[in-house]
Amino acid sequence: MSTESKLDSQSPDKPWWQQQAETIRIFAVALAIAFFLRAFIVEPRFIPSGSMEPTLQVGDRILVDKISRKWQVPQRGDILIFYPPKSPAIEDSSKAYIKRLIGVAGDQIAVQGGQVYRNGQAIDEAYIAEPIRYSMRSVTVPQGYYWMMGDNRNFSNDSHVWGFLPEQNVIGKASVRFFPFDERMGAI
Repeated sequence: MSTESKLDSQSPDKPWWQQQAETIRIFAVALAIAFFLRAFIVEPRFIPSGSMEPTLQVGDRILVDKISRKWQVPQRGDILIFYPPKSPAIEDSSKAYIKRLIGVAGDQIAVQGGQVYRNGQAIDEAYIAEPIRYSMRSVTVPQGYYWMMGDNRNFSNDSHVWGFLPEQNVIGKASVRFFPFDERMGAI
C-alpha cells in the first residue's frame, strides 16, 4: 500500500469504523478461530472441587482435548470431563464434572475392603487420596456407558452415587495442567 493511499484510508473525513476496517477484520478472524478451537479442539477448564485430589488440586487449570475422542476410544484410567447424567443426586447436570474412567462396557465394578475391584481383580490405584471408606455391590457397566470415580473417593460425587455415565456425555480428556506454574505443570 502506498503512503498516499495509506493516508487516504486514515483520513479524518472517514468514519472511525472505516479507518479501522483492517484491524476489525483481523480481530474478527482471530475471534472466529478462538471460538472454533474452543468448540472443537481444546478448551481450558478450572478445577472447582477436591474430588480429584491428589491428582488435581482445587484451582488447577487444565486443557481438555476434545478432538482425539473422535478417533480414539477413552481408556481405563483416563481423566475425562463430562456432563453427568440427570439424577436426584446431582443438583445441576449442566455443570461439567471431571473424574477418572474406571470401567467400560462389560466391566464388573465393586468396592470392598477399601479397594475397587474390576472384573474380580483389585485395581492398583497409587493415585487415590486414601482407602475407600464405603462398600458397593458389584455392578456391570452396560453397553454405551462408563463407570467414573474421583481420585478422592470418599469425597467424590461420582458413579457410585449417580450410576453409569452415557458415552455421549463426554466432553473430552484432561491432557495438560497449565496452571499453577509449578512442578505439577505439564501432561496429566
